[in-house]
Amino acid sequence: MNEYVASVILGIVQGLTEFLPVSSSGHLIITSALLGLEGVRIETFEVVIQLGSILAVVVLYWSRFWGLLFPGPVSEGAPVGPRLAGIRGLWLLFLTSLPASAVGLLLHKHIKHYLFNPASVAAALAVGALFIFFAERKSGASSARYTSVDALTPKLALGIGCFQCLSLWPGFSRSTSTIMGGLLLGANRAVAAEYSFLAAVPIMVAATGLSLLSAADTLTKADIPFFAIGTAVSFAAALAAIKIFVGLISRISFKPFAWYRLAVAPLILWFWM
Repeated sequence: MNEYVASVILGIVQGLTEFLPVSSSGHLIITSALLGLEGVRIETFEVVIQLGSILAVVVLYWSRFWGLLFPGPVSEGAPVGPRLAGIRGLWLLFLTSLPASAVGLLLHKHIKHYLFNPASVAAALAVGALFIFFAERKSGASSARYTSVDALTPKLALGIGCFQCLSLWPGFSRSTSTIMGGLLLGANRAVAAEYSFLAAVPIMVAATGLSLLSAADTLTKADIPFFAIGTAVSFAAALAAIKIFVGLISRISFKPFAWYRLAVAPLILWFWM
């Protein structure tokens, strides 16, 4: 297959699945295997094209990110109180990113060696599905204590960060771990999802940088078009996925995503075993 066609396919998969609770890394591993792509170059590509998804979040939530750097005064009529802005907002995102970043740095080589394979992904998809069912059963709109992203506390941010460590298992899904973690800790659906999108940016930037540094010696200028196409397609697909997902959050539960994961997991095992 032409590598640029493969780049487009992988970019679509990345963009559509990054912010849904179905695991983008798991789907990329499976898609790459189906396309017959493997090696350090592809592994690095799968991480780098996350930059497209990151940019999609920044574009859609630019006012939030602008407020982190330039908080400015509270607008007239807006409630006075803590906000996800300025130093406080950066501190909350740091707390959320800290646990997974620390564990990921310590176990990076072991995760790459032992967990980046179809069997591990299938298991993670199934376990993540059970986690979604558990979170849906334990949480509820009536019991939500946090109904605004601005109301998040350092304790809650760190708690979501601890749940995010589950996403280091390829196939479990960063979105699944943070959104379901947010629900279990008292956030409503909209808040858990929005904060999951925002918290994705620092951890994904760190992962992309680490991957590029570790593979710098194996990449050449000839790889730039391949990587650029995948990143651009990932950006467009992520924009669409986030808009659709946000529109569905208040109308459906996350259970359909859990059933999807349970359906895909045995198919992966059947195909590769």
